[in-house]
Amino acid sequence: MIDSLTHVRVARPSFDLEAAERFYVQGLGLDVLWRTAGHVPGEHDLLMVGPAGGGWHFELTRDPGNPIAPCPTVDDLFVVYLGEAPDEDLVNRLTDHGGTRVPSHNPYWDRYGVTVADPDGYRLVLCSRTWG
Repeated sequence: MIDSLTHVRVARPSFDLEAAERFYVQGLGLDVLWRTAGHVPGEHDLLMVGPAGGGWHFELTRDPGNPIAPCPTVDDLFVVYLGEAPDEDLVNRLTDHGGTRVPSHNPYWDRYGVTVADPDGYRLVLCSRTWG
C-alpha cells in the first residue's frame, strides 16, 4: 500500500553526472546516497542524491554506451518547499555550481519562489510556501 511513509525515487537522465553532483550536492546541499561509475557494459552510471535518512531520493542516470539526451520542458519541475523565502546565498550557491536562474513558465512559482535551471536544463523551484 502507498502511504505517507512509502519511499519514492525520481529518476531521469543526465548528460554530465559530475556537473549534476556539483549542482545538487554543493549547490542545493543534498547528500550523495549512492554513486556508480564503472562503465560496465549494459549498466548505467548513476548518482543518487537526497537528504540522508529521508524517504525520497533523486536518481540521475547516464548510459555511457547509449546516452539518452535529457529533454526538459519549462514545466518539468523539482519543487522544494522551504516554508520561507529562499535565501539569496542558496540561490547564489546554485548558480555558482552550474545553475541558471530563470523566470518560471507558471507565474505562481515566481510569486512564491525562485526557479533555477540545473546543468541539464531541468528546473528546480525553491518555494517559500509549505506543503499542506
